This record gives sequence, C-alpha cells and structure tokens, in this order.
Amino acid sequence: MNLSNRQFSIVKGILFCVASLPFFRLLIAVFTNDLGANPIEFITRNTGDWTLYFLCITLCITPARKIIGWVWLVRLRRMFGLYAFFYASLHFLTFLWFDHFFDVAEMWADVIKRPFITVGFSAFVLLIPLALTSTNKMIKRLGSKRWQWLHRLVYLIVPLGVLHYFWMKAGKHDFSQPWLFAGIVTVLLGARVIWRLQAKRV
Repeated sequence: MNLSNRQFSIVKGILFCVASLPFFRLLIAVFTNDLGANPIEFITRNTGDWTLYFLCITLCITPARKIIGWVWLVRLRRMFGLYAFFYASLHFLTFLWFDHFFDVAEMWADVIKRPFITVGFSAFVLLIPLALTSTNKMIKRLGSKRWQWLHRLVYLIVPLGVLHYFWMKAGKHDFSQPWLFAGIVTVLLGARVIWRLQAKRV
C-alpha cells in the first residue's frame, strides 16, 4: 500500500494530534484538580507509561513494514520517537521538579543511591542524542551509517525503560504491566535478531 504525499500528510497530521492527546488530557487533569489522591504519582506514572508506549510503537514500525508491506510507515518513526522523548522529558521533569525542586545535587544523589532511578535516568540520557540527531541535517552531518549505529541505542534504551518499570513496581508487587511490556519488547527485538540471522544465511 502506497500513499501520496497529500495522503501521508493527512495521516501524519491525524496521528500527531492523537499522540498529543495524553499530554492535553494531563493538562486538563492538572487544571481541573483531577489528579487523584497523589498528584505527583499520577503524573509520574502517566508520563512514564506513555514514554514506554511510544518507544514500543517506534519499535513496531519496522516489523509492521516488513509484515504488511506499508513502506510509508517508516516515515512516521521519527515522529513517534520524538513523542517518546517528549513524554520521557516530562517524566524526568516531574522527578526533578516535584521530587527535588530543581536541586540537582540532591537529584544526583538519588540517581546514584536508588537502582531503579539509575536505570531510568540512564535510559533518558541515552535518548537525548537520538532526539538531537533526528533531523535530516544531522543525518547528513553524521553520515547514514554512523547515524544508524547511534540510533541502535534504542535497542538498549527500551529494555532499560522496562527494567526501570519493573523495579518501580516492585514495592507494590504489581508486575502485570511490566511483564506485558517485557513480552512486547522481547517479541519486537527477537524478531529483529531472527531476521538478521536469516539475512546472513542468504
């Protein structure tokens, strides 16, 4: 299935608006005081969940293209990746602002002391160069091969994000969603390994 440039622009515009909805829903909840008994936990959980959702959607692009043959899906990968970074930034900002009131020294001590925060912070830091090099200009500057190698960091970032989620849920003994994310990520990364091995045999 191929889309004309006009059709693709329409599809991309719709998906852009849909991907923005969680943010606007969160804003409405803030202004209507509808964040529940623990507002900080609500915002932290909401932004963290959507970060993982968009990371998984980004990983889905290549398998979906291979399976259903919609080449134009690849052109959406950058947008979904940037949305993952956007929600990850909100997630980190919530931690820095509400948990530590922009006290960087205190935040850094927390990062070092608590393993689940260390893992989550590492995943966020690794996301930064991917977001900064997402433009066509940066692709040309780095060169296609170096750019591709850099953006393979996502294969490390997503498991780190899932591990962060596991550890965060450990205190509540609620592993249903972390296991779901782990299963999805295992399938998405496992498929890539299988395809790469098959390609080498040809």
